[in-house]
Amino acid sequence: MENEDDDLAAFAEHGATPLPASTLEGHVEHNGARIWYATHGSGKPVILLHGGLGHSGNWGFQVPVLHRAGYRVILIDSRGHGRSTRDSKPYTYELMASDVRAVMDRLELQKAAIAGWSDGACIALVLASMAPERVSGVFFFACNMDPSGTKEIEPSPVLDRCFRRHSSDYRELSATPDAFGAFVDAVSEMQKTEPNYTADDLGKIRVPVVIVQSEHDEFIRREHADYLARSIPGAAFILLDDVSHFAPLQRPDRFNAALAAFLAALDDEPE
Repeated sequence: MENEDDDLAAFAEHGATPLPASTLEGHVEHNGARIWYATHGSGKPVILLHGGLGHSGNWGFQVPVLHRAGYRVILIDSRGHGRSTRDSKPYTYELMASDVRAVMDRLELQKAAIAGWSDGACIALVLASMAPERVSGVFFFACNMDPSGTKEIEPSPVLDRCFRRHSSDYRELSATPDAFGAFVDAVSEMQKTEPNYTADDLGKIRVPVVIVQSEHDEFIRREHADYLARSIPGAAFILLDDVSHFAPLQRPDRFNAALAAFLAALDDEPE
């Protein structure tokens, strides 16, 4: 039976399913921050990048599936999120993409596939643009690449539940547990103005990309996802029915099937 948490009631109460024990865990000191990472298993590397205000524990439904499929799964808490710290520098997607590259360097990963959710998707695509030789492919779920791609946010119980869980997790994991409000303000300031990729910028991306959009995404316009798929050379498009911005939690089996198909296709690509 498919796991279902469409209203995020279970997530709000308990979080995602707990992560399995890691193979390796540590921090990288990079550009004023301590970036937390963990690895699970062995095989071809896949990096999972979580969404804004969240942390790597939100991938609890994905890690065991990828591990069983024979991948080495790398989790990274974005700077200031989860167990990673930040300094006073403003957030930028390029800065966070450079953090991912620093973790890859620490782990001696020359190249990896990256699956990104929301802000994590943007970080993944920015890294693919900055350093295509380090990225074998991007699974881009639920984000924009210029400000026109976002919707006007409409309050809802689902968003309230997600925000409460983010707040609770921040207090539990962060080195600055009382600074959630300042953290939200700093991330929100970045999201108002970034990213700013033009169609020409998107046309220069040279790694395999799949643009994945949920039917009921609360934040991202469907037409923007279509535009990204048209503008990135060779990009594919997937629409996930009956889910929203939180598909990896709401219907993980459905999300995982799309991710697994993308990674299998990458495995078939010539080196």
